[in-house]
Amino acid sequence: MDATWVVLADEGRARILELRERGADLEEVEELTQASAHAHSRDLNYDQHGRRAGGGGLVTGNATVSAGESDRDKEAELFARRVAERLGDARRKNRYAALRIAAAPRFLGRLRKQLDADVIASLVDEQAKDLLQLDRRSLTQQLFGTAAGPAP
Repeated sequence: MDATWVVLADEGRARILELRERGADLEEVEELTQASAHAHSRDLNYDQHGRRAGGGGLVTGNATVSAGESDRDKEAELFARRVAERLGDARRKNRYAALRIAAAPRFLGRLRKQLDADVIASLVDEQAKDLLQLDRRSLTQQLFGTAAGPAP
C-alpha cells in the first residue's frame, strides 16, 4: 500500500501524519508551527498611526477592521502557503500517494487556495474540522474507521 498522509491544521499549527499500512495507526511525520498566527493583536507590529480608520485601519462598508486582524490574516495566509509548499515538495518526492486534510474551516479555505494541481489530484478527503488535539489512535479510527487504509 502506498502511504496516505493526513494533515491536521489551523492558522498556527499543522500536524502531518502518515498511514503506511491497513490496520496500523497513524505515525507522526512532522509538525509545523507559526506562533504569530495566534498572537494577540497587541503583540503584533502596527504602523505609527494606530488601528482605526484614517489612522492605519481598513474600512469595509460601515465596519472598521483593526490592523491586528489584518496582520493575523496575513500570517495565516503565509502559514497556509508554507504548509502547501511542504505538501507539494513531499508529493514531488513521492512521499505519499493519497492525502486527507482536516482543518479549521477558515484555514481549510486558505490552504486549499495554495495547493498545487498535483497535491489536489492526490486529495481523497477533506474535512472542515479542527482535529489537532486528537491522539493518533483516535484520528486513525475517526478518519479511516476500524479497518485503516486510504479512501476507496
